[in-house]
Amino acid sequence: MRHRKSFRKLSRTREHRRAVLRNLVTSLFIHERIETTVAKAKEARRVGERMITFAKRGDLAARRHVASYVHGDDVVKKLFETVAPWYAERHGGYTRIVRVGRRLGDAGETALLELVKSPELKEKLRHDAEERIKTAKAAEKAAGVKAKGKKDAAAAAAGEAGAEPSAKKGRAEKKPKPPRSDRSKRPTGSKASTRARQKGRSGE
Repeated sequence: MRHRKSFRKLSRTREHRRAVLRNLVTSLFIHERIETTVAKAKEARRVGERMITFAKRGDLAARRHVASYVHGDDVVKKLFETVAPWYAERHGGYTRIVRVGRRLGDAGETALLELVKSPELKEKLRHDAEERIKTAKAAEKAAGVKAKGKKDAAAAAAGEAGAEPSAKKGRAEKKPKPPRSDRSKRPTGSKASTRARQKGRSGE
């Protein structure tokens, strides 16, 4: 019997249990769906729905209370500006637990803890995601065309300014090779004079 027991201890101390629940709730608001054990999911659901209720209030005291529990200012901002408006007309029941079986190793019963979304909300989120993807692709394409135009203009300007002088310079510096018939008739006076000097030094 669980008389006078309002929560699960999860085989942890108070500080460890609080840290685990804070991490689970933060991950729930970031990813909108997490997988954990059934016991942890039930405890995290209690805390997560309280955080959403505070976010629906939207005042400064509620924001400070949520920020003292949830990790990260960006997560708090998402909770107040994105998640809370999803449940403006809903009074409780913001999350659901879906059991997915037992995990390998310790055979612990696992479940998915996720935020509840209506079909209309899912369709709206899907449409917004598609619009963001289209906008990003259009911006990337425009940036690529602009960069290509700049590159072509720079190449054309460089060709007009430096193509002819460089060609003339190359032609002026390049010396023609003598024909093969002339190469065979090169003078060999330097070698003869060297040998003559060596003979004179040796006394021959």
